[in-house]
Amino acid sequence: MAKVIHVHLLHSIEGTKRKDWYFSSISAVYTVLTADQVGATKNYLLHAGLSGNGTVCTKKAIIKQSTLISGGSGAITKE
Repeated sequence: MAKVIHVHLLHSIEGTKRKDWYFSSISAVYTVLTADQVGATKNYLLHAGLSGNGTVCTKKAIIKQSTLISGGSGAITKE
């Protein structure tokens, strides 16, 4: 299953009202946002325990890692 990194900024960044961002990896976060905007460095997040659906809160953002659910076989059906 694919993971998704959700970054919720506590304050809008200049030039956008967008507060929620979704990325495929921690590295991808830093191709769009800066460490200052997130409130943590890439190295910090890589070692902060996000795996296993973890959450990291900084003064500027809430960063969560979760599993991306997509359609396909293996879906739970109601009987």
